[in-house]
Amino acid sequence: QVQLVESGGGLVQPGGSLRLSCAASGNILRSSTMGWYRQAPGKERELLALISGGGDTDYAHSAKGRFVISRDNARNTVYLQLNSLKTEDTAVYYCWNSVPQLWGQGTQVTVSS
Repeated sequence: QVQLVESGGGLVQPGGSLRLSCAASGNILRSSTMGWYRQAPGKERELLALISGGGDTDYAHSAKGRFVISRDNARNTVYLQLNSLKTEDTAVYYCWNSVPQLWGQGTQVTVSS
């Protein structure tokens, strides 16, 4: 069974950094576009970044300049580097795969002093 498992969330102070990982198990196409979303309390889930199988990236305005998406196809893993974190970045962060369409269980990121 194909699964996405996120890790790397936690509590960090404003201005700090975290690196989120999303490991895909099972038969995930290496050409599949993957991405990261987040959902803050009381808000809709929002797209942050996408990465194609070939490594082309696209970012939402809220992520551009601070977050970096990357992938290691040999390890079936996609990463999201979070830099210069702000309190408003507090949310559950989700990994997404396009083919087959899958969501991870989410990992909590809390930015607080």
